[in-house]
Amino acid sequence: MNDLTIRQMQPDEIALAVDWAAAEGWNPGLADAPCFAAEDPQGFFIGELDGEPAAVISCVNYGAQFAFLGFYIVRPDLRGRGHGLKIWNAAIAHARPRVIGLDGVVAQQANYQRSGFALAYANVRYGGTVAAPSAPSDGTVALTDLPMALIEADDATVFPAPRPAFLRAWINTSGHVGRALMRDGRLAGWGVIRPCRTGRKIGPLVADDRAGAEAVVAALLASAGSGEVFLDVPAVNRDAVALAQGLGLSPVFETARMYTGAIPPLRIDRVFGVTTFELG
Repeated sequence: MNDLTIRQMQPDEIALAVDWAAAEGWNPGLADAPCFAAEDPQGFFIGELDGEPAAVISCVNYGAQFAFLGFYIVRPDLRGRGHGLKIWNAAIAHARPRVIGLDGVVAQQANYQRSGFALAYANVRYGGTVAAPSAPSDGTVALTDLPMALIEADDATVFPAPRPAFLRAWINTSGHVGRALMRDGRLAGWGVIRPCRTGRKIGPLVADDRAGAEAVVAALLASAGSGEVFLDVPAVNRDAVALAQGLGLSPVFETARMYTGAIPPLRIDRVFGVTTFELG
């Protein structure tokens, strides 16, 4: 067996990891690769055998305290040979000494625990066909009309670290549509919908309450039109689960949100839709 050679991906190579994620059935967004590269372009790794891709992984550093691991994939014909562990160790080394989070498939939860990850809660992907409302809800505005500082401050209530570069890319990328709900002059809810390999995904979806989240979803669906929609919700947020079910969506996939250490207190009750399983 030839040795696995590991190197950092160039930004234009991240699309390979996205393609492999699509082959695994993870249904990435059509413009995910450039958005993912925005925050930490050095956080994506490829393992090669004789110059051919054999494994990929990402561990994106968000500032000095937190990182998020994703895209952990070994080519199917090369699994069980130790390549996964080798590229895993390279990604973990990139993040140290930061606390690391991940959304792992449930079947691998025990393996992640052996690597120092502890279960925080489950995230469940809901999916189904949704009819677009005839008009957006009153009180919603385009997310791009708001100051980024306002969005970043609200995001800090639901995500463990600042991620300004990623948010800017996510909100402003062509094909991504963002809407926000204002109440009494303050930001009460916001979200983004984006086209994926199949249908569209809503994420993030952040709101003070279910009514606010529903108003944002209605605005997003009105802008995007009818079709297949996916929403990844923390199972511990009962209002988020109820919202997904109220849309007629059904569970299609589940992940284990895990961390290697303590993170700042977060308002998970405000998280009605996870941004992305790959970057948190």
